[in-house]
Amino acid sequence: MALDRHDPIFMAPPAGPNPELMLSAVLHLMSHYTAHHSAEGGCIKLASVIERHLKALASLPELAPVLSATCQQLSEQWAHVVERQLPPPERSNFLTRIMTRARHAGSLA
Repeated sequence: MALDRHDPIFMAPPAGPNPELMLSAVLHLMSHYTAHHSAEGGCIKLASVIERHLKALASLPELAPVLSATCQQLSEQWAHVVERQLPPPERSNFLTRIMTRARHAGSLA
């Protein structure tokens, strides 16, 4: 995914929290996620960045309440997208854990 560094979003001065710039950035990220979404699912890193941007926007005190609430709800929805894309945790049963510990303890002796 190539980014156009001449896009106005990259030309803004790096000041403190700028809600308009942050909102613009998250909309830009969301459109990239949608455009590059494949059958296997989208990019988990991009979804995670979107979720963090929305969470940061929701916490800004100068943001209008309706936008803050919307960003909070969307942040939670994107968090679920990220969770669904994470690989399932490796399951180990009780016997496997005991055997692993026993082997580890034996190698330390």
